[in-house]
Amino acid sequence: MASMELPPLLKKVVDWLRAGYPEGVPDVDYIPLFALLGSELSNNDVELIADDLASSSDPESAEAIRKAIAAVTNTRPSEADVNRVRARLAGGGWPLAKPHHL
Repeated sequence: MASMELPPLLKKVVDWLRAGYPEGVPDVDYIPLFALLGSELSNNDVELIADDLASSSDPESAEAIRKAIAAVTNTRPSEADVNRVRARLAGGGWPLAKPHHL
């Protein structure tokens, strides 16, 4: 399946994700990552980002991404997991992921 060109904002989000996770997103971060994205972007935008990430991943990672998207609708990740992902992305320069101050 050919990947669709992402809108500029979503392309930036994917670029920030790749900066925050240069070796790829670990499976344990998918659910908090998509929960965080879902709080900032529309469901359609999150699905486009997931499709883009899945198209550049191995088949097992692509399936993990799809499962994480489904899990986000049924499961709330821990605040600690979301904060870990938020901090990781902020380290990659993602302005949507500002670490919480305690």
